[in-house]
Amino acid sequence: MFGSTRITEHRGHDDLLTAGLGLDGLRAMTPPAFADAAAPTPAELRRRALWANWRGIADMAPGGGYGNLYGSTVAVPGREFSTFATVPGANQPHRVLVQVPDAFDLERRCVVVTAASGSRGVYGAIAVAGAWGLPKGCAVAHTDKGAGTDYFDLDSGQGVRLDGTVGTVADGLAFAPGAPAGARGVAFKHAHSGDNPEADWGRHVKQAAQFALQSLGTAFPQAAPFTFDNTRVIAVGISNGGGAVLRAAELEGDWLDAVVAGEPNVLVEGHGSRALYDYTTEAALLMPCALLHPSLAPLPQPPMTAQVAPLWAAQCATLQKAGLVEGADTTAQAASAYQRLHDAGWTDEALRAGALSAGFDLWRSVAATYASAYTRAALGPSPCGYTFAAVDATGKPRAATTVERAAWWSDASGIPPGAGVQAIPPAGSNPMTDLQCLRALWTDANDARAAKLRQGVAQTRAGMPRAGLPVVVVHGTSDGLIPMAFTSVPYVAGAKASGRDVRFWQVRNAQHFDGFLGLPDYAARYVPLLPYVYAALDRVQAHLDGNGPLPADAVIATVPRGAGNALEARHLAMPAE
Repeated sequence: MFGSTRITEHRGHDDLLTAGLGLDGLRAMTPPAFADAAAPTPAELRRRALWANWRGIADMAPGGGYGNLYGSTVAVPGREFSTFATVPGANQPHRVLVQVPDAFDLERRCVVVTAASGSRGVYGAIAVAGAWGLPKGCAVAHTDKGAGTDYFDLDSGQGVRLDGTVGTVADGLAFAPGAPAGARGVAFKHAHSGDNPEADWGRHVKQAAQFALQSLGTAFPQAAPFTFDNTRVIAVGISNGGGAVLRAAELEGDWLDAVVAGEPNVLVEGHGSRALYDYTTEAALLMPCALLHPSLAPLPQPPMTAQVAPLWAAQCATLQKAGLVEGADTTAQAASAYQRLHDAGWTDEALRAGALSAGFDLWRSVAATYASAYTRAALGPSPCGYTFAAVDATGKPRAATTVERAAWWSDASGIPPGAGVQAIPPAGSNPMTDLQCLRALWTDANDARAAKLRQGVAQTRAGMPRAGLPVVVVHGTSDGLIPMAFTSVPYVAGAKASGRDVRFWQVRNAQHFDGFLGLPDYAARYVPLLPYVYAALDRVQAHLDGNGPLPADAVIATVPRGAGNALEARHLAMPAE
C-alpha cells in the first residue's frame, strides 16, 4: 500500500503549520524566495507550498479576522512522515503526509484526516485541518487524493520526487505518465494519470488515516500499536476535499468517528443532485451572458464588469446564433440565458458569486481537466483537443525552463492555467466551439466519448454515510462554484431519508473562495466559511467527549461587514451552543 517513508523534523525557525512564516509571513504578498531559483531545496519548496496553500484557502488579509477572531497560526513543532500510497487498480499513486506534533496527546489519541481542496497538492488542506488539529495535539493526515502539483515535463522527461524536487523517472516520481518518445508539453496527474481519481476519493482518505496510524507507531514506539480502536479519527475537508471525506464516510468499518464537510463537491442519486461536469459546462456557456442581466447588478468586483462586459455580450450573440439563447439584442439574450440557468436550479446568489469564475474563465479549465479524468484519457490531447504547456509571448507552446519546472510543485494549484502552464486549445478552434464540445460530452447521447464520460461520472456518485456516524455539512448559500442546491442539499436530503445522523449549516453570505476575501468588494459582501468549519469541528469533538449534542441544523443569518470594516464576531452570527 505504501512506498518508502521520508521523515523530516520541523522545529525552531521551522514548524508544521506555517514553516516558520507565522501570520505576518503568510500575509506577505510575494512568496518566500529560493536561494537558487533553478535548484530550490526541499525545505524551501515546502515553505513556499505552505505559503501558497494557506493563501489559496484562507483570508489572510488584515481585518479579515484570521488569527485573532478565528483560526490559528501558532508555531507547532514536530515531525512529518510522507510517502506515496496506491489504491488497488490505480495507475498512479497519491501523496500522503502525516504531521505529528511534538505535543501529540498520547492520552487522547487523535488523528484529523483530510484531503486537499480542489486539485491542490498534499498541503492543500493545511488551513483547514492543520490549523484546527495541530494546535490541539492531534496528528493530521493529508492526501492529494490522486491530483496535486506533481507535474511532469514531457520535453525533458522530468517530474517531481517525494521531497518536491525535480528528478527523472529513475528517481522514483510522484507521477510518471509513461510518455512516448517525442511527447511535448506538460502532463499533470488529475488529467493524465489514466485514472479517474474522484472515484477513489474515499479510499484515498482511508489510506491517509492508515498511514497516520503507522507513522504514529514509528513516532511513539513505546505507545504502539495505534489502531482505529484506540485512536480517534475525525475527517474534515472543503470543496473537493469535502466531497472526499463524505466518500470516506460511506466506507465499511468502524474506523471513522466523525466527519465535517465544508462546501463539498458531492454527487448523489436523486434529490436534485447534479454532477460537477454538468453544471460546470452549463455555466461555461451561459453564465457570462446571464451575468449581464440587470437583476444581478451590481456584480462583485473583480472581475471588472467594464472590462469583461463586451466579451460577455459577444458570447450572448454567439449563443443566439447557435440556438442556445433567444433574443434580438444583448438585453434579451442575457434574459434568456439568465432564465435558463434559473430553470436549471441556479440562484441569484450563486450567479453573482460565480462572476469570479466566469471572469477568470475557470469553468473552461475545470471542464477540460475533468473531461480527461472521467474518460481516463491517454496522455495527449483531451477529449476536446486541449493540451498543456508553457507558452511564449505570442501564446504558442514552448519548452518549460529549469526555473519554471523547479517551482511547479510549490506554486501550482493542480489545474492549469497557473505556475507558467497554460491550457492550449486545439488548432483552428475558437472559444465557443471549444465550450460546445465540452458541453456535448455531457449532453450528446450518441457520442461514444460522451458515454464514457458519463460512465466515469457515475463512478463518483456517493453513497450514504455509515449508520451512526456523526456528519456535519457546512455550505455557503452564495457558493457560485459548487452551488449547494446541486450538492449539499441533495446529499443531506438523501442521508436524512436514509435515517443517517447528518447535520446541516447553511451560511448566508458565504461564497466558495475565502482566499478572495482579500479583494475589498468581496470582503464587503461576503463572510468567510472557515470559521464555521472550525466551529463544527469544535462541537463534534465536544460531542465525542460527551460534552454536548451535535450541532443542530441551522440557516445562519450572517451580517456582511461592509466596505472598509474589519470582521467582528457579530458579523459571523455563530449559532449558540
